[in-house]
Amino acid sequence: MSAKPVAAPLVQARDLAKTFDVSAPWLNRVLERKPRQLLHAVDGVSFDIEKGQTLALVGESGCGKSTVARLLVGLYRPTHGGLTFDGQDAHAAFKTAEGRKLRRRIQMIFQDPYASLNPRWTVEDIVGEPLTEHGIVTDPAQLEARVGALLQSVGLSPLDMVKYPHQFSGGQRQRISIARALATRPEFLVCDEPTSALDVSVQAQVLNIMKDLQRQHGLTYLFISHNLAVVRHVSDQVGVMYLGRLVELSGKQQLFENPRHPYTRMLLDAIPKLHDTGRSRTPVQGEVPNPLNPPDGCTFHPRCPHANSRCKAERPALLTIQGVKIACHAVEEGRI
Repeated sequence: MSAKPVAAPLVQARDLAKTFDVSAPWLNRVLERKPRQLLHAVDGVSFDIEKGQTLALVGESGCGKSTVARLLVGLYRPTHGGLTFDGQDAHAAFKTAEGRKLRRRIQMIFQDPYASLNPRWTVEDIVGEPLTEHGIVTDPAQLEARVGALLQSVGLSPLDMVKYPHQFSGGQRQRISIARALATRPEFLVCDEPTSALDVSVQAQVLNIMKDLQRQHGLTYLFISHNLAVVRHVSDQVGVMYLGRLVELSGKQQLFENPRHPYTRMLLDAIPKLHDTGRSRTPVQGEVPNPLNPPDGCTFHPRCPHANSRCKAERPALLTIQGVKIACHAVEEGRI
């Protein structure tokens, strides 16, 4: 009896990179004799997400998390590297007429619920737009019924359809954003810090809704956050980013119980713990280097207590060490 073939991951990112030209205007550069300046926002990021699973990306502000999100939904085109979605080259498909079908399967929830909803539109217009844009529903009565069902699925009332965004709280607005993202019945949701602008109690409500929807519809999530407590609640795998690169990628339980990379250890050690009252906490040391002029070698070496001459000269590759993907010379050499 032949073995059942193993299904490929739904989402496969391979060596994704995005470079932005942030140079001064050409005439200024000529007069001031300055070279072009390139910002490597994402620099060779690779990961897989299995169907129905959640990968969380964490890291300090400016590490490239949101740029990865925009690359995955086609808002940015990668400088190099690629994205495979369900066996299909996603960025090649986005450029074709077939790209509309792919966009129905990939949706995004944005960070700021106050800025991502059109203040001049009613909730029915906002949630119903994807349905009419993709030609899923054309009959007005059917559209109203579908929007009402979507609002109910995120804990709102169909009676809210006639209201405008300013009539809702931040948590309710984010629920509207989730309903809009679910309108096309997507398989993959990219969530760019969907709870960071909300109060803690409201965060829990929104996260529980997202977890329930994932169980009901088998959704796959990329969840971006800088809140490690939220990440621990929602994720199956966690990727830690620093200056545009993944430095550690492992299962949630493994990462929180036994962090390997010095940067991951710093992030986790900075979290206040209930049972460690009275113990001095170690803050994250140093400042993030200028991304326009990153350090040579391992970009974390100026802040790392384990750095040596190799770390300052040679950039570490993301290697699988004891089941964890990690980019660190000190771990590779057994110095940690």
